[in-house]
Amino acid sequence: MLSVTDNSDSSATLLVVDDDRDIRLLLANSLGGRGYRVETASNTRAMDEILASTPVDLVILDVMMPGEDGLSACRRIARADGPEIIMLSALGEEADRVLGLEGGAGHYLSKPCSAREILATVRAALRRRGAIAAPKNEVFGFEGWRIDLGSHELFDPKGVLVGLTDGEFAVLRVFIERPRRVLSREVLLQAARGPDSDAYDRAIDVQVSRLRRKLRAGGDDIIRTVRNEGYLFVPRVSRL
Repeated sequence: MLSVTDNSDSSATLLVVDDDRDIRLLLANSLGGRGYRVETASNTRAMDEILASTPVDLVILDVMMPGEDGLSACRRIARADGPEIIMLSALGEEADRVLGLEGGAGHYLSKPCSAREILATVRAALRRRGAIAAPKNEVFGFEGWRIDLGSHELFDPKGVLVGLTDGEFAVLRVFIERPRRVLSREVLLQAARGPDSDAYDRAIDVQVSRLRRKLRAGGDDIIRTVRNEGYLFVPRVSRL
């Protein structure tokens, strides 16, 4: 679905809601590679949990899903101060599009759609919201540490700059954006994967192990292993 390379960048957070795992991964990797932060959910229950804990600028919402369908969810979450909504569906008749737009979606795309169409629609929706024009503060703190996601810099509690590889920083960024949540190795690997660094191809456990050594002030208490599930970033994170 997405294959055209693009160098656009944004601080916007997108949420892809689709019961098709392949589509979720494809959109997450493609849009994430263009600078967007991308969360994914396989149903509207998971969508609600993410919306309750994470500021989201735009939701890409499938129509046909088990349980609550996308049209019902769209009507629920559409509000003046809520995220922009793009409906993405195999139902492409005029009546289907009208239902989606009248339900609160700003845009309605029919599957399959081109890379240019999806990217153009995302940009248009974010321009309307003002997410691109008003980037978020990207400096966060945890237990005396300070991380600047914009400049890719990490400072220890004494203010000393700590060197991180691209892979280590990518994994730490995911922890910072989703603290106190158990993250599977698949989620971490998906977020850390990148086209220009060999580090991204290494096992995620190696990246976490290296991070633990560099965050030695907190040791294993900062990143906790949850058996058979993944990893948990323990500290509370605050925006500075």
